[in-house]
Amino acid sequence: MLFKFRTAALAATLSLVASAALAGAGDFAFEPVNPEIKKGDDVTVAVRLTNKQTGKPVPDAVIFKTRVDMAPDGMAEMESPVSPLPSKEPGVYAFKTDLPMAGRYQMTLSAKVQGEPETVTGKVVVKATK
Repeated sequence: MLFKFRTAALAATLSLVASAALAGAGDFAFEPVNPEIKKGDDVTVAVRLTNKQTGKPVPDAVIFKTRVDMAPDGMAEMESPVSPLPSKEPGVYAFKTDLPMAGRYQMTLSAKVQGEPETVTGKVVVKATK
């Protein structure tokens, strides 16, 4: 009887460990550090990548695809160039871009997170003000 109990306990423990280790790409979220930014050229847009389960920032992600456009205001063809900037805080990723006019801009990101086999993607909307 004790052997069956130990086997069941071991199986339950392994099941919990396996489910915790198998976080999916949907367990991560990008959010703007500053949702409102003054319009202009060479503007810095910073986003935070967090783990939704823990609420903690995710450092050392590799952001390999970015796009900034005015899709939220119906002008997806108004795309701005994007360049990465050095990170000043773990889990915060900064980019230089142009926000030439007031309105809402959408930043689309794709990233690889250490230990996560799936690509993490997200969209962040910031508002450029005068």
